[in-house]
Amino acid sequence: MNQQAVREPGRGRQPGRSEQGPLLVRVARWVRDTVVDFNQAQRRLAEMMTAPDRYVIGSSKAPDTYEEFLFRTSGLLRREPPARTDARR
Repeated sequence: MNQQAVREPGRGRQPGRSEQGPLLVRVARWVRDTVVDFNQAQRRLAEMMTAPDRYVIGSSKAPDTYEEFLFRTSGLLRREPPARTDARR
């Protein structure tokens, strides 16, 4: 005779309780990653908007003089993260 264990109300695990922890962690990581992406995009937009090259007529052409080259590169330079930090994602 095979009897199934009958659980009393209020005792033992609550259904769905063990799935909440990993779900909250995933949601928190998603929010963190979204905020990091927005921050990087905002920083890049600020770099592009304040770049001196944006205000030069014919900015797609190479600079004619060394002084013009120095002026165009006088803005903020974008710093890329090392490749090993991108590989961890």
